[in-house]
This record gives sequence, structure tokens and C-alpha cells, in this order.
Amino acid sequence: MLLLNPGPVTLSERVRRSMLQPDLCHRESEFFDLQDEIRTRLLATYGLAASRWGAVLMTASGTAAVESMVAALVPKHGRLLIAENGVYGERIAQICAQYSIAHERLVGDWMHAIDAAAVAARLSDAAARFTHLAVVHHETTTGRLNDLQGLCGLCRQFGIGLLVDAVSSFGAEAIDFTDESLIAVAATANKCLHGVPGVAFVIARRDALEGAASRTYYLDLGRLMRLQEARNTPFTPAVHAYYALLEALREFEEQGGRSARYRRYAQLAERVRSGLEARGVNAMLAPGQSSVVLRSYDLPRNLNYTQLHDALKAQGFVIYAGQGGLAKSLFRVSTMGNLTDADIERLIDCFARSLP
Repeated sequence: MLLLNPGPVTLSERVRRSMLQPDLCHRESEFFDLQDEIRTRLLATYGLAASRWGAVLMTASGTAAVESMVAALVPKHGRLLIAENGVYGERIAQICAQYSIAHERLVGDWMHAIDAAAVAARLSDAAARFTHLAVVHHETTTGRLNDLQGLCGLCRQFGIGLLVDAVSSFGAEAIDFTDESLIAVAATANKCLHGVPGVAFVIARRDALEGAASRTYYLDLGRLMRLQEARNTPFTPAVHAYYALLEALREFEEQGGRSARYRRYAQLAERVRSGLEARGVNAMLAPGQSSVVLRSYDLPRNLNYTQLHDALKAQGFVIYAGQGGLAKSLFRVSTMGNLTDADIERLIDCFARSLP
């Protein structure tokens, strides 16, 4: 079965076999060697210097990494503006409400880009006293890639920090870590890095980590960082998922790194888009507005999602439904994971057989 959902992904045999390595106690030096190499390789995905950035691992899903980032890096007396255009922006707001973090939501239409002018207008209000802006880089609700560069520019203009949910973009899409306004990104192993579920991480500036707030226990980002730096861990990690992530990162480097993965995704995504378009199924967003990781498509007339999903699953493919109010109008196809050109050609043929 080939997974075309936005994570978990179809694994390479190499990564799958890596989980059959010997059982390992998480208090032994061999585990800390494993942890150290993962953290080093995560920084290397975007060429980051360990003197300025820290990679903090946790046994959890990508949402936990976002929660840890927000809970730690919005200071006690800080205030967060959340620019939303999908489900995952809403989730950041829910996290803030859970922790009683002062925040304001700037809610946009799910089918439209974030309104930079509206963001600027809110940040310009001195009375609002925002310290940070949060955004989802790749909003998988629709497949839209939000404009980090423009938002970084606004953060620089108003002297605030940017926190990024990069859960489904890290490892493929471009992220400019040289921009001084970018404070941290949260991500996970089981999307563009092609690991397995169970490991998530935050990459943050060291000075931000040193001043991190402590609002949570298990997800305390500052404590996790301090212990990992000392070759330690506060809790029992998902050791075999760590094995898989390390092997996936080694494979990632050997295949050419982030730029190569971006090109590969773009090639596969365009094959899907053009193939479906030729059969009367149109993309919801233009390629220039979408990520290369996942794209959304109009549901064909006279065919509901369940019918399409089940027909494709019977032929070996798992696609993904729309969310919320979009559930009846679109479906989503991701091109992450161990997929080949032949897989995509077969997918297009299966679509043709499944359409009314």
C-alpha cells in the first residue's frame, strides 16, 4: 500500500530495516551517540551552525513540537499574533488557549493566502504589544505554502520574533534561517524526512532556548535542550523510532539533501497535477501557491470522497480527505515518501479507472 497522505509516509526498505537493530537502553552511551548524530544531522539539513542553533528532540508527534515551541518561546509576559488560514493555524490558537498564553487570532479564508497588509496593521498597533508572530509554513489543509519571507520582513519591521509550524515543510521547502526574525521551527520525523511517527523536534536559536519559559512538564523545551546537550534525556525516548530517523537522515544526505528532495517532490507533484488535469480533475491552487509536498484537488462530479478513496485503496493507494468545510469539495494527494515515477503513472491510470 502506497501512502499519499500527509504523513506518515511510505518508507524505504532501508529505513524500515533500521528498526530491527538491537534493543538499546536509553541510558547507555550508545543511545546518546545516536541522539547526538540525529541532532547534528537535523541542523545540517539547512546548513545551520550548532553555535547559534539547537535541535531539541522529543518522543511525540509534530503537534507536540508545535506545543512545546509555543509554550516555551512566548515569554511569560509575551503576546502572540497568530496568522491563520487553515486547521493547523487554528491548532496554534488552541494551544495558546490551553496554556493561557496571551494571543490574538488573525483568521483568514482557508482558500486564500495570509493577508500581509492585515498582519502589518495589527502589528503596527502599539497598544497590542505583540512579542511574536506564529504561522504555519505549509498549511496542509489546502496545500498552500505561506510566504515566510514576507512575514519575516514584517517581523523585522516591528521588532518581533517569528515562530513557524514547519511540520510538513521541513526537509523539502526553503526556510531562510539567516533571517534574524526567525526564532524557531517545529517539525517531525515522519513527513519530508521519511522517518516513522514517534519523534518530533524543535530547532531554535540558542539565545531563545536559554531564556525559554517553563509552562509544561513533559514538553519543557529548555530542560530537554539542557539534558540533550549533556548527553542525557529526562524520559524514555522511542528508541527504535530514533533508529529510523537517523537512517532516514543518512539516506536524505546521500540522496542530495533538501534541494534534491524539493526537486523530486516538485517533479512528482507536477506529474500528479498534469495527469489529473488531463482527466478533468483540477488542482484547487495554482502550482505557484502550493507546496511541492501536498496539493488539493476538486472532487470529481458524481463522485464523493469515500467512493474515490475506496476505489483507489483497492488498487493500492491511500489519498486524504479535505478538512472541515472543505471535506465535500476536495481531496489531497501528497508526494512524500519512497515513491517512484512508475508509482505515479500507475496512480494516474487508477484515477482514470475510478472516475465516473
